[in-house]
Amino acid sequence: MTAVMEKPEQTEPVEKPAAPARTPRKVSRSMVVAAILVGWLLLFALLRGRQTLALAAADLTDLHRWFNDVNDSIGANRNSNPLFLYFFNEIRLVIDSVVTFVQELISQPSAGRPLPQIGWLGVVGIAGYVSWAVGNWRVALLAVAGFTFLGLQGLWQESMDTLALTVSAVCVALLFAIPLGVWAGLSDRFNRIVTPFLDFMQTMPTFVYLAPLTLFFLIGPASATIATLIYAAPPTIRITAHAIRSVPRTTVEAAESLGATRRQSLTKVLLPMSRRTLVMGVNQTIMAALAMVTIAALIDAPGLGKTVIQALQSLDVGTAFNAGLAIVVMAIVLDRVTTAASGREEAARRSKNRFLAWRRPLLGAGAVVTAVLVYLSHTYVWAAEFPGEGDTGSAVARGADSVTTWAQDNLSGLTNAFRDALTNGLLNPFQTLLTDSPWWLVGAVLVALGTVLGGRRAGLTTVVCVGLLVGTGLWSDSMTTMASTLVATVLVMLLGIAFGVWMGRSALVDRLLRPTLDAAQVMPPFVYLVPFLALFGATRFTAIVAAVVYAAPVAIKIVADGIRNVPATTVEAATSAGCNTWQIITKVQLPMARGALTLATNQGLIYVLSMVVVGGLVGAGALGYDVVAGFSQGQLYGKGLAAGLAIVLLGVMFDRITQAAARRAGA
Repeated sequence: MTAVMEKPEQTEPVEKPAAPARTPRKVSRSMVVAAILVGWLLLFALLRGRQTLALAAADLTDLHRWFNDVNDSIGANRNSNPLFLYFFNEIRLVIDSVVTFVQELISQPSAGRPLPQIGWLGVVGIAGYVSWAVGNWRVALLAVAGFTFLGLQGLWQESMDTLALTVSAVCVALLFAIPLGVWAGLSDRFNRIVTPFLDFMQTMPTFVYLAPLTLFFLIGPASATIATLIYAAPPTIRITAHAIRSVPRTTVEAAESLGATRRQSLTKVLLPMSRRTLVMGVNQTIMAALAMVTIAALIDAPGLGKTVIQALQSLDVGTAFNAGLAIVVMAIVLDRVTTAASGREEAARRSKNRFLAWRRPLLGAGAVVTAVLVYLSHTYVWAAEFPGEGDTGSAVARGADSVTTWAQDNLSGLTNAFRDALTNGLLNPFQTLLTDSPWWLVGAVLVALGTVLGGRRAGLTTVVCVGLLVGTGLWSDSMTTMASTLVATVLVMLLGIAFGVWMGRSALVDRLLRPTLDAAQVMPPFVYLVPFLALFGATRFTAIVAAVVYAAPVAIKIVADGIRNVPATTVEAATSAGCNTWQIITKVQLPMARGALTLATNQGLIYVLSMVVVGGLVGAGALGYDVVAGFSQGQLYGKGLAAGLAIVLLGVMFDRITQAAARRAGA
């Protein structure tokens, strides 16, 4: 038997599985930003001091001279040009009539009278009654005490001038702001059109409104009121539109199904259901108007702002503190009254107070008492002219001067060391980097950073802003202001993250700190300069520290809300995985709240920029000084107007980059 040998089958060689293709490693934005900054530093070392576009304080460019010529031409043809005769002059006349009427009512002598129509007793009575009617007895007591304190400070007339301008501006602003807000709430198309203008108007620092308006409306209360109402209108427009859009659509549809017309739906459904939010809009408008009225003293607006400016310019800390305290008191009273008005109806509905049934008769009796007080203040000098010599104000000023002297004698070593460390260690090197680099290098870096952080649109906006900044002829001053703004913003974010995380993680800390932060946001920017002027003197560092304190509250609250909105389940999962508190904050909460952090940076930048510019009054220099000098020296008017334009460009550039970055972070 022959064995048959089977030929072994030939098997195909087994191929080894191919290794997965390597995906290129994605370069993070932070690495790109770091590369841009390193390249900037290397080129700075090579090109330092070249093509910096420096301009001496007294020098003017062709643009500045052209602005001066336009100003002179307008002044020469103001009473012959039809555009001024029948438009700008008429607007100024109407606004001036409104302001004069309110001033003669409560602050200035009227025709044939040595005193206003309503004296101090009547004003206090009206303030108390209105506060009680729209709020409660506690708010009324605060209003009476606050207005009385203004008189005890010896600043009654100045306070009433400020109140008159504020009331005039707010009333005129609401006449067109609320209808525009309703229109924006009802029409998507109009809302898309008006939103960029509102963003632009709220980005502009208060200083910027003044110079162009004086060009058309001259210096005085009318221009101040027009600037104030333009600045104060956007919050009402925006909040009114939001309130209208927030009403449930089903409610509107139910009214329409019952036969309600468009007008009836608006007046019977939308506006009544939006009442509380609308009052909040009025509150924001009043606060913005009060802040603007004080700064408008630069264009000869009467009131407390003028007292503060004169005191700051003469370094009279006591007088500045007394007037600043009066502004704070007025701001707190107006804020509490309008805030109470927004919540009174809901509070009354929840309350079981048995005296609510007597509210209407008591209000009637209060109206009679108020009418009697108004009559007395109109008739008798003792009820019209605030009694006393303002001894309380003198005591406050002396106390502020004493504290200033003590601080300068005992704390100067500490404050000067802090100032010098921050100035020499951070501010000066960064300012040198910006001002001594070639302008095209800084512009290229800004465009690159804008594109990386905010995208192509932000980069394109930065290109336009950089080009226009060069065109203003104030590139060097703009870089100096940018240095102060960015350094202050870094400090703001350090405070914002530290306190915001603390508040976001602790409900108790939030309850303790939030009222203080809310009160800090009520105070106008001017007020922040006074205490730091006492500590640090008239230097740019004073403006930076004041800007940090002014901008920190809004950044802290935004960061706190972002931390609080991180899902609790995520934090619990990290805790169960063994993470400690530091790891939870740095690895979980802050990364998940990066959208809030970027938004806080955006708001901090805008607040800081507006305050750094105001710091031109206390030695901050750069663009702020250029604006102030433009008001006080006629030959520098064009330069001041260009400086205002440069401030706007910086604000727009910062705002667009940080807003785009915030949208990217939140995506």
